[in-house]
Amino acid sequence: MPRLYCTVPARDHPRANAAIERSRHVRARARGPALLPLQWEGVTGQIVRVLRHIPEALVFLAVLWVQFRLSRWLLDHFVAGASAAGRRIARALTVIIAAWVAFGLFGNIPAIYRHFRFTDAMNWIRGYALAWAMASVGAFLIFALWRRVPQLNSSRRGFIRASGTALVAAPFAVMGFGIFVERKRFHVREVRISVPNLPKDLDGLRIAQLSDIHLSAFLSEQELAPAIDLANELKPHLTVVTGDLISTRGDPLDACIRQIARLKADAGVLGCLGNHEIFAGTENATEQKAARIGVDFLRQRSRQLRFGSATLNISGVDYQKMGGDYLVGAERLIVPGATNILLSHNSDVFDAAASQGWDVTLSGHTHGGQVTVEILKQTLNAARFFTPYVYGLYRQGPSSIWVTRGIGTIGVPARLGAPPEVALIRLCAT
Repeated sequence: MPRLYCTVPARDHPRANAAIERSRHVRARARGPALLPLQWEGVTGQIVRVLRHIPEALVFLAVLWVQFRLSRWLLDHFVAGASAAGRRIARALTVIIAAWVAFGLFGNIPAIYRHFRFTDAMNWIRGYALAWAMASVGAFLIFALWRRVPQLNSSRRGFIRASGTALVAAPFAVMGFGIFVERKRFHVREVRISVPNLPKDLDGLRIAQLSDIHLSAFLSEQELAPAIDLANELKPHLTVVTGDLISTRGDPLDACIRQIARLKADAGVLGCLGNHEIFAGTENATEQKAARIGVDFLRQRSRQLRFGSATLNISGVDYQKMGGDYLVGAERLIVPGATNILLSHNSDVFDAAASQGWDVTLSGHTHGGQVTVEILKQTLNAARFFTPYVYGLYRQGPSSIWVTRGIGTIGVPARLGAPPEVALIRLCAT
């Protein structure tokens, strides 16, 4: 197919100007009237930032409390008849486990891990601690429910006790499956996105999307290679990489770039940056090293691709910080008369993207929850506390967003209910 690349933003056009004006109104509503002096706004901002961490602090305290309660149960049921030395060893182990879990919890706070370089061994210790913490919460809930089961006659007590122990151990077995099996089992997820007024030459266009690679202690270059092969087997017209190539400082960025260089698509490979490029301090390095292999990470820029007589405008923005104004100035990247696709790492920008007039937004960031539990057809995961756009296809009027689960993991080296994937997006005329 013929292709044309350029980086000229759209200005001075009725549609572009209308999008700019709509975006200004959205941002004005979000900010509200300027009632406070600047110094009070600064104080208010600090208070909001502190309050934002209260849920995390409560979760940490709850998890540590669960460790204490489980430890008491283990001591009462399995160590009650042990010698004094055995009881002292058991109590020491519970203290060590609590300290281990605390290290995992606090080591996963971005303000901490973005400033410290953990070795691969420390990352695994931290990751296993978080996995233990999550599994122990599940075990505690099962144990609390099991204790409410009425006791039967003494002849069945042994069986009941063994069954209860097996149920309490189940969350740890499931977490082990997520770590050692599901974490590396890549899937292909195909999705069709209907675009109003899509030109005939773009109908059926295939876009492969890789996101949240997180090449790090939890995903080696060798483990990533099959995901790259999967993307190439899809024979896409275009491939996009929507941020988070690595996790933190010291992770192997060069190895990740080396694997991305293997991606093949008719119109090439484009991308945007994520929050972990900020944490790792590799924003410029990622852009420059990728450019040397022909991969263009779009940072508040556009590329126009020509397919037949149709123009596909691909724009990218850096990670959009939570709590701020989203997509400021991005409306200027819209090209009138073209099909406009926005690459944004985090999906919570979708309200702003729809108001600006983007046809399609491609995002990641949430990992689809990474560890997701479904209860009564409702999915429960940590990502739901931060954005309504966790995984899948969402629409607002003529605009759509696709949020992929991505490839790697962060924090807990496990995938449960949200398997890693390479997405294949097909654009379709309505």
